[in-house]
Amino acid sequence: GMSRAVVALGANLGDRESSLRMAVSSLAALPGTRVAAYSHVYETDPVGYLDQPAFLNAALLVETELSPAALLGALLGIEAGLGRRRTFRNAPRVVDLDLLAMEDGEGRPVSSATAELQLPHPRMLERAFVLAPLSDLFASGTACGVPFGDQWAAISRDGVRFFAAGKEFFKEI
Repeated sequence: GMSRAVVALGANLGDRESSLRMAVSSLAALPGTRVAAYSHVYETDPVGYLDQPAFLNAALLVETELSPAALLGALLGIEAGLGRRRTFRNAPRVVDLDLLAMEDGEGRPVSSATAELQLPHPRMLERAFVLAPLSDLFASGTACGVPFGDQWAAISRDGVRFFAAGKEFFKEI
């Protein structure tokens, strides 16, 4: 069967809406890959490096035949194609795509601890701008084997605002 993956998206420079939509359509065009579900889109205040514009954040559930490494490579390629330059941590970026968690074709969580690929993503449970979209996609509070419900219940929602319904925002894709 297909693997399932959760991808977080963020954009805060230039035309943020267009950047998110282009990233999602690029992802949907990958071989053996389809976007199975969209979260809503949130506008979020920057974390870490504060002297930058607000972000738009969302998350996707993706079904794919790609390996975790191939999917990660594809995400980096999409970022680069849309103008991402990895300069310093928490820097502004045209678009940011993070592979958060993945299940293999048998529904088993994928774990990886190489320098290139850490699954589940080590900081995914620390950020309200990730947990809000995850809560849209996974009412159960578990994303591809990663429980997040307790963190979502406890975390501050300050700086995370509903921006658009995912179905409307991504409807052209």
